[in-house]
Amino acid sequence: MEFTMKLRSAPSRTRITHSATNIAKLSKFAKKRHPSKCRKCVCVPQNIGSIEFPPVWMELRLNSQLCDGIVHCEDGTIFNIHRAILASVSPYFKALFTNSINRGQPETKEAHVSIPHDIFQKLLDFAYTGHCIVNNDNVEYLLRFADQYEILGVVRLCCQFVLDQLQPTNCLGILRFAKHYFCKELEERGRLYVRHHFMDLLKESVELATLQLDELLEILSDDELNIKTEESVFQAIKKWIDVDVDNRKTHLPKLLSCVRVGTLPYENVIDMLKWPPIMENAECQEQLFPIVHLLENPTNDLLDINSNHLYRPRIPYDILFAVGGWSAGSPTNFIETYDARADRWLLVMDTDNSPRAYHGLCALNGLIYMIGGFDGTDHFNTVRCFDPVKRVWKECACMYFPRCYVSVVMYEGKIYALGGYNGRVRMNSAERYDPEINQWELIQPMQKQRSDASAAALNKKIYIVGGFNGSEVMNSAECYDTLVNQWSYIPQMTTARSGVSLVAFRNSLYAFGGFDGFTRLTSAEKYTPGESIDWSEIAEMFCPRSNFATAVLDDFIYVIGGFNDLFVAGSTTINYVECYDVDNNEWFDVARMNLNRSALSACVVSGLPNAKEYSLVGKCQKEMGQGAGGSVEQSEFLD
Repeated sequence: MEFTMKLRSAPSRTRITHSATNIAKLSKFAKKRHPSKCRKCVCVPQNIGSIEFPPVWMELRLNSQLCDGIVHCEDGTIFNIHRAILASVSPYFKALFTNSINRGQPETKEAHVSIPHDIFQKLLDFAYTGHCIVNNDNVEYLLRFADQYEILGVVRLCCQFVLDQLQPTNCLGILRFAKHYFCKELEERGRLYVRHHFMDLLKESVELATLQLDELLEILSDDELNIKTEESVFQAIKKWIDVDVDNRKTHLPKLLSCVRVGTLPYENVIDMLKWPPIMENAECQEQLFPIVHLLENPTNDLLDINSNHLYRPRIPYDILFAVGGWSAGSPTNFIETYDARADRWLLVMDTDNSPRAYHGLCALNGLIYMIGGFDGTDHFNTVRCFDPVKRVWKECACMYFPRCYVSVVMYEGKIYALGGYNGRVRMNSAERYDPEINQWELIQPMQKQRSDASAAALNKKIYIVGGFNGSEVMNSAECYDTLVNQWSYIPQMTTARSGVSLVAFRNSLYAFGGFDGFTRLTSAEKYTPGESIDWSEIAEMFCPRSNFATAVLDDFIYVIGGFNDLFVAGSTTINYVECYDVDNNEWFDVARMNLNRSALSACVVSGLPNAKEYSLVGKCQKEMGQGAGGSVEQSEFLD
């Protein structure tokens, strides 16, 4: 549903039956209520509808009984009202009817308002019931007059309605709407939506072309604009200028400064220079030529990120966390985050967590849950939760059984822990955790005992593949129907895999790497439930590996670290990372982790308010702020 508005000039102020002098006094009274400091925003509702309104109020209103006031609308419609009820939802009407601006004078029982009668009807509905119907046709009128007459409950309802309508096709109009009516919370929510859904907006919105220059500059210069590449910013500029080339091309130098061209490949910047409006603009060429020269002769200068925004990557919306694992012969508690905009891994230094490997990991509601695992001595049934905003760990309810080599998956707000090894036997038991009540419950056991398997959720089912049963590496696979609490077999993989990673992406399952009982594997295979008869091979990884982490980020599947007895001489754990392009069936190298690790786990957390702390920009600015000149841990950022 599209949500479009034409912003109108503010209506004339309310006419009341007092003299002009009293009107001026009422205005002065309003100013006393709202001194020079800004009024607290009431856009987002809190506990709307939690108060029960007596039904007798509406009965009295409909029957015009016990009414003690009259309101005249601008079109001549007259409403009989109960002054106390209207005054209870509007400080304006309270001041008017009680005549509090004229101490000792008789109370007012009649008022004239510049509100259409159908809109005032809705305002009365709210006063008597706590609710009113808000829709696309009336929301702007309701918000205008509710704000003018200080019926803040209706302001909240209108803003919530607008928030519920947010989508790429209308978000820019809603953002403009919020600014026009000084709805600060709604404006911030709208700005966040534009920031986070910019790629969809670029494809779908016709409102982009209607933006004013300052509005477009504000959006494109945002450090947290959620884009995969600066090429998208350039496409937005082209789309805006092409609407009216003759008049808008003069703004190109300002707009071009929003493109972080220093983060683009050399070839992309050359293509930008070939666009006719840039070719014809000497100022634009002066902006780009020095960067072209630097891209031809790159230098790893940390100062460029801090001192020149053209080289500064955006703050990523999605942060990949890699936690724990086995390194240098012992478990570790290290956390690294991956900044996809800068292609860098960064160490998270100030978290307190016990070393753990062969555990499970998943993200839910902005929190990271670490399930089970092994520390070299103990097999854990414990669960820990990391808050990446507060940067603290806390203990959660324990599982029924210790589980290392456990398969963990999140589905419909619950965490599933499947199989694993308890220190004595490989298990087929399964259980799930509800974070709302902090409690685990056992579910139907799997058909097979499995440790070192991998699980994923897809289309309302949970799948698990491969693993080790204590005597053999398996290629079998099965799925769990959450509705009937039942496991059933699916076609087995083409290769037996222990230490495998299973990823659900779009409508398919992808099984990567693992150990077949003889060697670590580079092979991978794909299965599409409901379409495929069997698993089929896909492009092989560059690096053979088992017991590694996987995550989906920017529509790529990342494989991270792992165990490899061939790849690096003298070492069996690796820091090598690569990603798989599903659309083109290709693999690409990614920046390596700082630490060689196997038996680690990874997950992605989106929309963190402190995402900058986990980004390259945040780390570099922190180093510079400490007076280190970027020298401390510089190799971490620019290896």
